[in-house]
Amino acid sequence: MSLLETTISEIRKELDPAALAAAKDRLRNQAKPPGSLGVMEDISARLAAIKGTLDVRLTHKRIVTCAGDHGVVEEGVSLFPAEVTPQMVLNFAGGGASVNVIAKHAGAEVKAADIGVNYDFDPALPIFHKKVRHGTANFTKEPAMTRNEAIRSIEAGIEIVSELEAETPVDLLGTGDMGIGNTTPSTAVIAAFSGLPVEKLTGRGTGIDDAALANKIAVIQKGLDLHTPDPKDPLDILSKVGGLEIGALAGLVLGAASRGIPVICDGLISTAGALIACELAPAAKNYLFVSHQSVEIGHKYMHDRLGLSPLIDLNFRLGEGTGAAVCMELLDLSTRILADIKTFEEVGVTNID
Repeated sequence: MSLLETTISEIRKELDPAALAAAKDRLRNQAKPPGSLGVMEDISARLAAIKGTLDVRLTHKRIVTCAGDHGVVEEGVSLFPAEVTPQMVLNFAGGGASVNVIAKHAGAEVKAADIGVNYDFDPALPIFHKKVRHGTANFTKEPAMTRNEAIRSIEAGIEIVSELEAETPVDLLGTGDMGIGNTTPSTAVIAAFSGLPVEKLTGRGTGIDDAALANKIAVIQKGLDLHTPDPKDPLDILSKVGGLEIGALAGLVLGAASRGIPVICDGLISTAGALIACELAPAAKNYLFVSHQSVEIGHKYMHDRLGLSPLIDLNFRLGEGTGAAVCMELLDLSTRILADIKTFEEVGVTNID
């Protein structure tokens, strides 16, 4: 079997039922009204079921920011030129980007990954060097990539998880993105899966005006009409209108799920990758948390398809893994809610009924 097929086969179909039941029982009997900490209780129970213990410790947190360029930028879908992508990868490596600052506060390490940047980085640069090709093709003229390249991009993400685990056990993985123009393929991905009108899903990305937004909608529709990606075939969608970093983001989710690692995805692009992963392997959703509701309007429809609710809404629209970094602290706190809040019995409260 290929690495992709093997990884999917290794994802457990069900989380630890005994740990889940024990977590729910403890939450129900803590010295507070049942369910009064809302979503945090749900998070804590799922983490317990993932890890098989009521005392989950998210000590080693990592964020991988996957980068790639997009041929469709030729169509004027972004305010920024493609040259910004490699410049930002260098910024991630130097620790000066938004995600570096937020992740440091959350106790997480950030490492960028070159999956398809149209630039040749110094091999000594401390990033994951996983380039599949120098950017995708312009999908208004030809498929973004071949099917084999799509598979290779996903496997690059799987390999990254393995390499991280070889360094030190990963307790929580966050996914982030960098790639000028990448809201366009991400929107095309959810449009292909959902069949919803493109204009209902397309946002302003880097802040384009009304005329540029109308152009962006037309560009996405042109690509979908030209290639008619199969909504039942995630690899067909990824190869025809997706992005190399989107494939790697899917691979991160699959790789983490296969190793029993909870993974929290970031905004529109990271969630597009998570959607690809969960369409390929529905059981991967057991390990997936979605961090925030982006300003990008298509993001909500990705969450709807996944059947998962974002943890926060701070009007973010940056990417990089910033939302995932913020929510790592919420997941960390949820583990303490389960393990450290005493039960009525432990504090000696009797006749609670």
